[in-house]
Amino acid sequence: MISFLITLCAFVSMEFMAWFTHKFVMHGFLWIIHVDHHDKRNENSWFERNDLFFFIFAFPSIILFLIGVDGGLSYHFFIGLGILLYGIAYFTVHDIFIHRRFKVLRNTKSAYFLALRKAHKAHHKKLGRHDGECFGMLIVPWKYYREARHTLRQKNGHGA
Repeated sequence: MISFLITLCAFVSMEFMAWFTHKFVMHGFLWIIHVDHHDKRNENSWFERNDLFFFIFAFPSIILFLIGVDGGLSYHFFIGLGILLYGIAYFTVHDIFIHRRFKVLRNTKSAYFLALRKAHKAHHKKLGRHDGECFGMLIVPWKYYREARHTLRQKNGHGA
C-alpha cells in the first residue's frame, strides 16, 4: 500500500514539476530546444528538438530505478515509477491525443479531454516564449472545461 501511495504522490507531483519546468526552463533558458515545438514553419522532420526533453525527463526516473533496485525495492524505485507513469501519460496526452503524432485517440466525447486540447491550443496560440498560459498538462483551468462542456452540449443538440 505504501508503495502505491509513493508512486501516486510522485505522479501527482510531476504535474507541478512539469508546469514549473515548462514555464521557467522550456520557455526560459532552454527555449532554444523548445522553440521548434511552437514554430512549425521550420518543420523538416517528424522529430523536433523539443523531443530531447523526453530524454532529459527520463533521466531522473532511470537513476531512481537503479538506486531503488539495489538490495530490494526501496522508495526510490516507486518514485521513479511515478515519474515514468507521468511520462507515459504526458506522451499519450500531449503527443498522441493533442498533437496527433499518431493516428489514434483522435475523437472524444469527454469534456475533460476536449478541455485539455483547448487549453493546449491556448498555450500554442502565442508563438513567442513569453506571455504564455496553460503550462501544465493534466490539470486544466475551469474555463476550458466549461467551454468543452458547452461545445459538447451544442454538438449533441442540447442548446446552451
